[in-house]
Amino acid sequence: MRFPKARTRCKSMKIIELSGVKKFYGNEESRICALKDINLTIDKGDFVAIVGQSGSGKSTLMNVIGCLDVPSEGSYKISGEEVADMSANKLAELRCKTFGFVFQRYNLLPALSAKENIALPSIYYGLDRKTRDKKSKKLLGDLGLTDRADNKPNHLSGGQQQRVSIARALMNDAEIILADEPTGALDSKSGESVMDIIKNLHKNGRTIILITHDQKIASCANRVIEIKDGVAVSDIRRESNIYAQYENIASNAKKDPGYFARQMSDCFRSSVKAATSSKIRSLLTILSIVIGIVSIVSVMAIGNGSKDKVMEKVKSVGTNTVTIFPGKGFGDKDADKIKTLRPSDAEVLAQLNYVDSVSPIVAADGLITYKNVSRRAALQGVSAEYLELSGKKLQSGRRFNASEVKSAAGVAIIDANTKKALFNKRDPIGEIIIFNKQALKIVGVAAEEDVFGPPNSALEILVPYSAAMYKITGNQEISAVTIKISDEVNSHLAEDNLIKVLTALHGRKDFFTLNSDSVRKLVENMMDVFTLLIASISFIALVVGGVGVMNIMLVSVTERTKEIGLRMAIGAKRGNILSQFLTEAVLLSLIGGAIGVLIALALALAFNNLVEDFKMTPTAGAIGAAFIFSSLTGVLFGYIPARNAANLNPSDALARD
Repeated sequence: MRFPKARTRCKSMKIIELSGVKKFYGNEESRICALKDINLTIDKGDFVAIVGQSGSGKSTLMNVIGCLDVPSEGSYKISGEEVADMSANKLAELRCKTFGFVFQRYNLLPALSAKENIALPSIYYGLDRKTRDKKSKKLLGDLGLTDRADNKPNHLSGGQQQRVSIARALMNDAEIILADEPTGALDSKSGESVMDIIKNLHKNGRTIILITHDQKIASCANRVIEIKDGVAVSDIRRESNIYAQYENIASNAKKDPGYFARQMSDCFRSSVKAATSSKIRSLLTILSIVIGIVSIVSVMAIGNGSKDKVMEKVKSVGTNTVTIFPGKGFGDKDADKIKTLRPSDAEVLAQLNYVDSVSPIVAADGLITYKNVSRRAALQGVSAEYLELSGKKLQSGRRFNASEVKSAAGVAIIDANTKKALFNKRDPIGEIIIFNKQALKIVGVAAEEDVFGPPNSALEILVPYSAAMYKITGNQEISAVTIKISDEVNSHLAEDNLIKVLTALHGRKDFFTLNSDSVRKLVENMMDVFTLLIASISFIALVVGGVGVMNIMLVSVTERTKEIGLRMAIGAKRGNILSQFLTEAVLLSLIGGAIGVLIALALALAFNNLVEDFKMTPTAGAIGAAFIFSSLTGVLFGYIPARNAANLNPSDALARD
């Protein structure tokens, strides 16, 4: 490594002060004292080795000094500032700008290249991408790793990985280097190379705190402190080399306006990197959401298709119509006794300016006969405008006209069921049928209606209402009157006025009305409730998917505990950790939502191509709801794992295997 010329010795200045520091682990009953009354000061520019056997407390002391952990008792000051008074974010800033960690096991993130591992601390400091790339490349060059910039850790030797770890510690110009057994996992040659780098860092003005159990390594330091059973048993200064203090430019720098935008951008990139590095885990998370979204979009598409089908049927029986019946309502036992509804009422109502057309209705049941075939059938006497008024269509033939209605002509329009029952595949136009001993000439065949639900097998015949009255029933009254209201008129206002007019004609209200618009709205409301019901049921699938996201993210936190500890050690704040894991959850949920929507649309397209009489109807609202639900799922179910990750203690997380 190429370092500037060693700086001149200067007067010492205290940077680290520990007074009566103790550290306990466990509860009252099983409490272990890892540090016992540590009193220690370290000067700027000093090179201190802390030695001791395994379990002596030296690593605990390093964690306390590096603000990875806090003392249970006592005082710890950095540059005269009490650590106990610092917030979690302030401690994270200290780790980001003041300390640089070199670990025995390197603690490099396997999904990142050497260059990306080195640049990681500067992400939490907020350096822009161009600056940190330039700086990481320079550090790689200084440490002889230029040709290894894009290598992942598993393609580097132990010595190369440790040099990457040292470069990472230098990325934010840290003035204190904390090295925990930096040569413990290296061969002797690589170990000597790493120690040369550390000694040169000291000569360059940095404060070095080295943790080791090797006396040979400790001999490189100016000062050796021995720890035994949590107590500093000796403190020997071998040399007094205190070089001109290193000036940490980063710690004095101010955040520029683009800091938070870069933080969000880097958080997103880190989330993408984490998601792509654990493909199986990410796919399982996405699959949980896909199942829920496909259920919601498909079920809502089926619900919308059902609604469209039902509304098509409602429209087929006439739109913007009001039908008048005798009696107080459906099921009125006295309705048959009321004989006041007559064709003259229809003629009066037809003169109103908001009425488009009117058809009296005469109903009768009887036996229909053609040659030697007889069937029960329902007959309706109607006006010439009835087909247009009711929305019925002809399959063949013609409708009867006004002159035929006026003359009570014996003409009939039969439905598709009657044609099948009496004529099979033969053309019935012009044939004569007998209904209740009255001859009727077939002039038309009504088109088969697309019935939603069980098919209608009844036989129906339409004749002029005058023929039904005078030739078939022999009665002067009619069964009902159907009025089509002009399209530009509100049907409910028109209905109110019709009631007033007819009440005046009869002298009393001995009838009731049925508004097709009320039926339409009732059906629409029922279908909306039905769609909401089945969508709510399918929403359970999304909730189950959300639970899956939470479980997988919790597993992810457990698997990545060491990574979380490392990120915290190099300067990540709790908000950074929370944002990253939350962003990962939302990102995977949105991807799952998009895939789920595409699959649901593909299923709808396939279904619509295979089934002719029913269509799945996906809507923009359902698709938008899917994306909203998928992102909410990521936020709600990703928050708990993200919060757990953010609340981890850095030293505990780093110690986790």
